[in-house]
Amino acid sequence: MRWLSASVVALTILCGRPAFAQSDAPDRAAAAPEPRPITFDGRYVIDLIGVAAGGEARQTDILDNLELTADADLSRLVGWRGAKARVHLLSNHGRAINDAAGTLQGIDNIEVPDGRIKLYEAWIEQAFAGGRAALLVGLADLNADFYQNDGAAILMAPAFGVGSELAATGPNGPSIFPSTALMARLNVTIGTSGYARAAVVNARAGVLGDQYGVDLTMHDGALLIAEAGTTRGGKLAVGLWRYTRRQDDIRVIDVDGNPVHRAAMGAYLLVDQHIAGGDAHALSLFLRAGLSEGKTTPFRGGFQIGAHIRGVVPGRPEGRLSFGLAHGLLSSGYRANVADTGERAASAENGIEITYQDRLAPFLTIQPDLQYIRRACTEGGDRDTLVLGLRMIATFGRH
Repeated sequence: MRWLSASVVALTILCGRPAFAQSDAPDRAAAAPEPRPITFDGRYVIDLIGVAAGGEARQTDILDNLELTADADLSRLVGWRGAKARVHLLSNHGRAINDAAGTLQGIDNIEVPDGRIKLYEAWIEQAFAGGRAALLVGLADLNADFYQNDGAAILMAPAFGVGSELAATGPNGPSIFPSTALMARLNVTIGTSGYARAAVVNARAGVLGDQYGVDLTMHDGALLIAEAGTTRGGKLAVGLWRYTRRQDDIRVIDVDGNPVHRAAMGAYLLVDQHIAGGDAHALSLFLRAGLSEGKTTPFRGGFQIGAHIRGVVPGRPEGRLSFGLAHGLLSSGYRANVADTGERAASAENGIEITYQDRLAPFLTIQPDLQYIRRACTEGGDRDTLVLGLRMIATFGRH
């Protein structure tokens, strides 16, 4: 495969030039240099992942994800005080491994339906009120500010990114990987650790590089979302979301045979707390739970719980072990639709993941991964799926 050959070459190049920001003359670095007005970062991920047992088929695939980001301090660059900007490019390739796994929530968070090069983010953020508030406008990733917790960050299953009851909403998904949407987001800092943020997001995601590009019409309405909480000891937060335009019921139709329109809405809770340890060794536990109205998506809710341990291996302070359980509750309408096809759907899909991530070099991280999924849907065969994966991450930048 041409893209695989290119991936290997790219990884070799990136690994061979890991330190753009390092100086070749340390005697001239008595004082730390000022940050550049424009900084560049890159991240290249290769996943070797396969269905080892169960699922729809035994299959092993290679997926890749290349991200290039440029961040600009507009105050230093053009004198625009309190403003910054970002441009974020994305390129993905690889087959649909989840077709072989047969799960509803997915097994790899870099899998995409179509491999494309695209403009993932392009936004400007203006700070005001002495830096305690900021307004962001542009194409932006919703999951960067909402429904996110650090304790679940390295887990590969998509359910640990955004809860499935929100990720499955909208005409073509909300403004999350792999396509964002136009957004206006206000963030306010409260006290020393509190925050409140809210956003208005185009309901139809789409960026340059997608088949239909950026949607400027707002014909499908908007997603309204808000989150408030505290970052003391980790994160404790609650969030609410609702679409301004009614969505199609996935089951119920009217007398003319058209889907009944429903108000799509939901709420979620995030708990992510540092339990023990210090800088070298630390234990954090997390709980995430979400609910939706259960009429417009396959999921009426779910939860994810888990742990994140830093420095679990002696002598490996950057090694991180993470464990998570994802429970996706299926809506009654979706289960009825499955029954109409002659298959059977359980009330929920459950997935367990354990992964270990460690830095082998300043530019290279490796991460073996194990997932066990009790699938929700089956034709009467084995519902258990075992997935094995290996993730390699190369990072580079210029600051």
